[in-house]
Amino acid sequence: MSMMNRNTPKSLIKLNEVHRANIEKRLAHRLEAARAKGNHNLVKILEEEKQLID
Repeated sequence: MSMMNRNTPKSLIKLNEVHRANIEKRLAHRLEAARAKGNHNLVKILEEEKQLID
């Protein structure tokens, strides 16, 4: 949220928070599925993607 300032409407801030939470939830699910299938390449890629959004 670094691009948002005190003049950003609260509804937009909330939308951004919900969007980020959805991205994180989908990524966690994808990681879980990749691990369950033993797809080490995909796990590595998804872990790198997770670091980018943290």
